[in-house]
Amino acid sequence: MDHPSLPTFARHLITEMLFYDAEYGALGNVSLIDADQTSAQERYVGSFLPEEGQFIVEEATAWEEDYTPEEDEEIGYALATDTRTYGLYDTPEEAAEALLELAAQFDLLPSLTLLFEDDIL
Repeated sequence: MDHPSLPTFARHLITEMLFYDAEYGALGNVSLIDADQTSAQERYVGSFLPEEGQFIVEEATAWEEDYTPEEDEEIGYALATDTRTYGLYDTPEEAAEALLELAAQFDLLPSLTLLFEDDIL
């Protein structure tokens, strides 16, 4: 039996995380994090837009101002408070590929979050 390569495994995992469950209003969210301790922050965010039926990758342009690594260890990085669209995609595979390319280009680590529509509306 052939085993998947690490890039294939990672692409598949990200693709699976970019989901939407209409019954529960659940959305899979993939953030790319700059894990450097001096600038630990969300840099890119990938998710599904139920209203448009598309996947989006957003680039962070502003972050929480009151984030301090010593006090906010639960998340471990500053959340983006403002973003701009990096790209829109028709499939989760396309969005996953974009996220993998950004992670490799900027040496970013993934963070996975489950969101509910009721909490973000």
